[in-house]
Amino acid sequence: MNDRAPVLASLRGWLDASGLDGLIVPRTDAHQSEVTAPHDDCLRTISGFSGSAGLALVLKHRALIFVDGRYQVQVRQEVDPSLFEVHHLHDDPLDRWLGEHAQRGWRIGIDAMLVGVSLYDRLVNGCTAAHADLVALEADPFDVVWRDRPPRPLGAIRAMPPQVAGETASDKRARIAEGIRQSGADLLVETLPDNIAWLLNVRGSDVPMNPVPHSFLLLGADNGLEWFVDRRKLGNDLDIYELEGVTLSPPERFLDRLAEATAETTVAIDADFAPQAVRAAVLAAGGRIASQTSPITLAKARKTLAELQGFRDCHLEDGIAVTEFLAWLASEVPARLKEARPLTELGAEARLLAFRRERPGFLEPSFRTISAAGANAAMCHYAASAETDAPLDRAAPYLVDSGGQYLNGTTDLTRTVMLGVPTAEMRIAYTAVLKGFISLMSARFPAGTQGHQLDAFARRPLWDVGLDYDHGTGHGVGHNLLVHEYPHRFDRKPNLHVLEPGTIMTVEPGYYKQGAFGMRIENQVEVVADGPGFCRFASLTLAPVDLTMADLDALSPGEIAFLDDYHIRVRDALLAHISPQTQAFLLAQTRPVVERRGAC
Repeated sequence: MNDRAPVLASLRGWLDASGLDGLIVPRTDAHQSEVTAPHDDCLRTISGFSGSAGLALVLKHRALIFVDGRYQVQVRQEVDPSLFEVHHLHDDPLDRWLGEHAQRGWRIGIDAMLVGVSLYDRLVNGCTAAHADLVALEADPFDVVWRDRPPRPLGAIRAMPPQVAGETASDKRARIAEGIRQSGADLLVETLPDNIAWLLNVRGSDVPMNPVPHSFLLLGADNGLEWFVDRRKLGNDLDIYELEGVTLSPPERFLDRLAEATAETTVAIDADFAPQAVRAAVLAAGGRIASQTSPITLAKARKTLAELQGFRDCHLEDGIAVTEFLAWLASEVPARLKEARPLTELGAEARLLAFRRERPGFLEPSFRTISAAGANAAMCHYAASAETDAPLDRAAPYLVDSGGQYLNGTTDLTRTVMLGVPTAEMRIAYTAVLKGFISLMSARFPAGTQGHQLDAFARRPLWDVGLDYDHGTGHGVGHNLLVHEYPHRFDRKPNLHVLEPGTIMTVEPGYYKQGAFGMRIENQVEVVADGPGFCRFASLTLAPVDLTMADLDALSPGEIAFLDDYHIRVRDALLAHISPQTQAFLLAQTRPVVERRGAC
């Protein structure tokens, strides 16, 4: 843990000078990004927390940090408990804390560009219940207290060919603009970088592994479009982009332009993501707000035929790389242990990346690989470092959650492997995870089903043995965009967006025992039609599932049939494309369950 006390002291000095009693510090940036550029990593700067979801409240004499279930272990390893109290982001949220603990007359500051409208309203309600005030800041305090703050990113923007996207940018614009008109709105404000990238058929590089440019956009019902982007990101040749009819403006003009363009107009915003500063600017100009899920978000989730084919093609390449890695791992770990020079998490992560770099179309990872051995795997979103780099051994499972950004798609999968003899506890837990994985992967469901209605399919086998996991069961995936794409989710919380053919999701149940081990199995899937009025999932991921920890006698005939069918498909797809030494591994990993059960 680095010492965060000095920057906290500077921030508290700023609070005193500003006449404030506290400051809310979100994890996000002005685009509500899950992964931020170094310039926007304010929460990590004051706390040391590196996870993707959270926020802090800094008061004059105490500080609190709120993180979700994925990070309850990690936050306690990264954040000094003498500086921050840890709270659950959803079970004990900040708005409730404010309502119960804020003092009458408190003035709590917040940067209104860093908080979405929905969250802002909840925070206002919490403050109001305690007779405190939430104060929108006029300046960024971190420009003052963060002395070596990195500059804003200037990553180059590249064009996404229409033949890969499956639709021209002009056709997308016309379709979305017509939807805006039919909804009764005059203007759509878009602040999500992946939505803007999809609409304009561009990709960016402001943040590694997140191929979207930071920018803002206004799209009128008349199809007029203004893109607020730093021109330096586009280079000198604008002809390579689909920018006909697009007005380019600097990002610094965005809020001022809202004030000019929205008087007496109805403005559509997505209240879950649009910054509060956007709503305030529109209302101050005399505009009207129409809150709705962005039509770009909904259109982007329904993949084109070209996008779907790209997903299938890149998953073949990714399956080759991952299977080569798993075969290498199966031989490398025992050999290294025999020589008393064990393979470590970082070494395994680097080798997996090397295998992916050999595949055509690969650009970069789609997120930082979770290469987690032993107790480190109990942190759902663990990232290995020089300080935590644990050896892989035979005593505990090794979890690897990884993915790739390819020119024609994005991949995300998790495999948990056991290179020794599992304990009875591990076997019970892994078998439950495997059963949950199969249950959701094999589900057939009515058209119109929503993600939360299927979430329990994956949890039921764990619940049967008294286990559960504190994260969602799956998420949407972008097409060479963000690996976590809205709006679809498998989760216990309601997600009211319909799963339909062309939706891309992950299926990823798991189990995590703090201080001991973690396990997860994840495939990426495509929603496909399955007869009149029904849908099912077709797996995109092509990699064998390790069955070393599974109690094969506990599997039903249907579960065995699913595994055998899946492994036949994996074998048939990969066998001709992998190295001879990996072919032997793949044949062993994909043999029928009855043969494996007999060999145990």
